[in-house]
Formats: sequence, C-alpha cells, structure tokens
Amino acid sequence: MSHVTGDPLNESAALINIQHALAHRPGVIPAAKAMSFFGEHALGWLGTAALGYGVTVAQGKPANDPTRIGWLTVGASAFTAHAASVVLKRIVRRPRPHHPDIVIGVGTPSKLSFPSSHATSSTAALVAIAETIRNPLPLVGIPAMALSRLVLGVHYPTDVAIGTAIGATTAQAMRRAISAYYGENDGGGAWWRRDKKKN
Repeated sequence: MSHVTGDPLNESAALINIQHALAHRPGVIPAAKAMSFFGEHALGWLGTAALGYGVTVAQGKPANDPTRIGWLTVGASAFTAHAASVVLKRIVRRPRPHHPDIVIGVGTPSKLSFPSSHATSSTAALVAIAETIRNPLPLVGIPAMALSRLVLGVHYPTDVAIGTAIGATTAQAMRRAISAYYGENDGGGAWWRRDKKKN
C-alpha cells in the first residue's frame, strides 16, 4: 500500500499546463523520450563515465590524475544518487501522476514517483562532469532532464525538484570523499568557486 496517495500537493494542474504548453511543439516528445532512454537506471551516465575514465587510462594518466579521478567521480555520483532515489521511492511510495488529463508518454520500470531517479542521477552526473571538465556548460542539462520528465507525464514537479537537490548534494559529497581517498585537496568547493578564490 502506498504511503502517499493521490496528489496531496495538487500538482496535477501544473503538470497538465506544462504538457499543454510544450508537448505539441516539434521535437519535444522525441527528445524527451531519448533523454528518458539515456537516463534509465543511470546507464547512460555510467557509460559516459566509463568512456571518460577509459580515455584517461588509454592516455597513460596515473590513478591520481585529477581528470581520471573526475570521471571516476562522475560514475560514482550517478550510481550513488540513483541508488538513493530508489531507496527513497520505496520508503515514500508516492504513486506516479494518474490524472486522466495527464498524457503518459513513456513506460516506467515502477509505479513509484518520488523522487525522480532520472533527475537525481542526471544532476549528480552533470554536476560531476562540469567539475571534471571545468566548464559549467553541462549544467544546462539538469533543467532539461527535469522538464522532460514533466512533459512525459511521469513525475510531479516536486519529484524532479527534490531529485535535483539530492543529485547535486550527492555529487559534491562524492567529490569530497573520492578526493580525500586519493589524498587530493578539493579546495573547499566547486572549481568555479576555487578559481574565483585564486583570482
């Protein structure tokens, strides 16, 4: 039995409005479905991390190389964030959107909604990637993935908002933990804050 039933925060109306505003636009649904496929079980992000890590190994970089550590952090962040979201789903047991006016645009592996595993693992991976390549551009993918879950009708706004927060927190925690393991000083924050301090 679900611990959370119905739509206690009355988010269905917002979700319906989002779908009415965006779902009919050319390319939106195909793009959202592609993102859903890529992010399923965090496999796309784990593959990206493995590829990045493999390239650093092929380049002969040592185990404590910052870039090699960075790609390891990407994979660890995505995996840990996804696992955390799965555990929380089974605790909260909030059902997915089910209002008759909400169009469900993609299949899902479970009927549980909170938090969004896609938003959680994607945020964790993208924050870690931005740190690894020292460029904030990957961060634009965070709202894109979150919005795709709403357009497809499989999550409420709070599902993706909390998932995003969990993912960002997980990425920062994993960066600190892995940096400490390799004896690296993370400088007390993300690279853009560290660079600002240096300047």
